[in-house]
Amino acid sequence: QVQLVESGGGLVQPGGSLRLSCAASGSIFSIYSMGWYRQAPGQLRELVADMTNGGSTNYADSVKDRFFISRDKAKNTVYLQMNSLKPEDTAAYYCTAHGVLTTAMVTEGHDYWGLGTQVTVSS
Repeated sequence: QVQLVESGGGLVQPGGSLRLSCAASGSIFSIYSMGWYRQAPGQLRELVADMTNGGSTNYADSVKDRFFISRDKAKNTVYLQMNSLKPEDTAAYYCTAHGVLTTAMVTEGHDYWGLGTQVTVSS
């Protein structure tokens, strides 16, 4: 089993910054891709950013040049540095892990998700 635990959410004023962290634990040998999704009330969950273990990144247009994703592969941890936050960034942010290879050398057939951390941007 694999667990993802997010941290770092909170209340911030427009223009401020937050850094989210997500640590994966369990019988993990490697993770192909880790990333962040978000879901605002009444909205669909959307991709914010993800990063492969090779360093390739993918960002939503709405966060490009403001949000930056990074990974510590040795710690199975992914980070999301969020700058110049806007009220429309308010959402629950979820960490995800895709392509988990277990210590038994089995590639999991499904993605793993964290429980989410709330980010609220408001004055």
